[in-house]
Amino acid sequence: MDLLRRPTVLPLRKKPKMMDASFSFCNYEIKFKEIVLFLLERKMGASRRNFLMNLARKRGFQIESELRDSVTHIVAENNSGPEVLEWLQSKQQSKKMEFEILDISWFTECMGAGFPVEIQSRHQLMVQQDCSASFNTSPSSSCVQVSQYACQRRTPLQDINQIFTDAFEILAENCEFLGNKELCKSFLRASAVLKSLRFPIATMKDLDGLPLLGNEMKTIIEEILEDGKCARVLDVINGERYKSFKLFTSIFGVGLKTSEKWFRMGFRTLEEIKNNPEFKFTKMQKYGFLHYEDITSYISKSEALEIYDFVRDIILKLVPDAVVTLTGGFRRGKERGHDVDIIITCPRKEKEKSILHNTITILKNQGLILFYDINESTFVETKLPSKKVDALDHFQKCFIIFKLVKEGVGATNIKDNEMESKNWKAVRVDFVITPYKQYAYALLGWTGSRQFERDLRRYATNEKKMMLDNHGLFDKTKNVFLDAYTEEDIFEHLGLEYLEPWDRNA
Repeated sequence: MDLLRRPTVLPLRKKPKMMDASFSFCNYEIKFKEIVLFLLERKMGASRRNFLMNLARKRGFQIESELRDSVTHIVAENNSGPEVLEWLQSKQQSKKMEFEILDISWFTECMGAGFPVEIQSRHQLMVQQDCSASFNTSPSSSCVQVSQYACQRRTPLQDINQIFTDAFEILAENCEFLGNKELCKSFLRASAVLKSLRFPIATMKDLDGLPLLGNEMKTIIEEILEDGKCARVLDVINGERYKSFKLFTSIFGVGLKTSEKWFRMGFRTLEEIKNNPEFKFTKMQKYGFLHYEDITSYISKSEALEIYDFVRDIILKLVPDAVVTLTGGFRRGKERGHDVDIIITCPRKEKEKSILHNTITILKNQGLILFYDINESTFVETKLPSKKVDALDHFQKCFIIFKLVKEGVGATNIKDNEMESKNWKAVRVDFVITPYKQYAYALLGWTGSRQFERDLRRYATNEKKMMLDNHGLFDKTKNVFLDAYTEEDIFEHLGLEYLEPWDRNA
């Protein structure tokens, strides 16, 4: 019996504990020395205050547990300006007014941005603020409404509930390795809800009214609030199966089925697999092993843009009116990633079909391709969008290991025997070629995030009686495909407010 399996429903603990203000794994660097914060405990509560103080320290802010002369910013929650002044008078601080008195919304925006944001009039506590001014920034506000669909929530890159979302995503990944797809989806949906919040979860009361958080998720959150960690998560990450699958699937060209096979054969390290003479690897896997260190390391946004600009210049010389777009996490604002996704199309019908092979030929001639695998289009124009939210698309694609030369991607005729004095880096690059009519749908799908796309398709099916995939949108009530030439067109067809790519990090 698999020791990693757990019951799907766990009882809630009955005795919540307060988080200690000193709860921390390390000392944090002070990044913003000109600002000293003080959080007013009045109406906030000790547990939530302690949690927020620790969060601020992690972000590099100075924060005092007592009101001192060094304090520059007082932050209050659910207090009016006069109420804060009354409290200050009770502490004999009414004469010292050299600090800003601010609503918690300013603090949460700072935590989300990772730096002190500009103070605006809506942040200043001179009068009681309207409920609308703090929408989705305070857990105690009756205005907070969170949709069950990620496509109806703004989710920026900064995740102020990462201690919980990391736990959910580890458990989701483990469920995927175990083949438990439904529980995997449940953990990912719960994680996505917490990522969209503009306030950090500090008490179990903060979860009131939030969707997709069942007893199992709440038990995990409660344990982390109490202990700063979750025993179940620790069991998973220390488990032999999880560690093996995590390692095996990091190899380019290795999926869950191959990982399962290797694990059942008793292999636990890459060396054991590589040194086994009986193994016959695919060409993709061979190059995955050969360039493992590079491929599994992060690439920066500047490196991604360097590759994108270089490829785009080649394509525009071939087809001057081509449209070349960097997608994936970099389009959503990420500063680093594991691969580079580029979508290519052309307004002239059928003209996009010649782009991929010609581009690959040029890159090969310049010695900048270490490996490539072209998948030709299998799209059928009359085919309805897939009912499966994770269905793959049928575009022409090329999966590449690109040779990014460190002193500049434009260096040509790179020799293949440079391993001893290596001046380049192997980078995963995906080209996706789309007909112009399907470009907007492909761009939306390849931009991600994965959970955003899942919920967008789920929303289309459940709420609009439509079918959406990377090729198009079909209205079942009218029995018609809906044309779209921009992402905004697709959101409008679905009756959704348009969300910029940087708000789709679910």
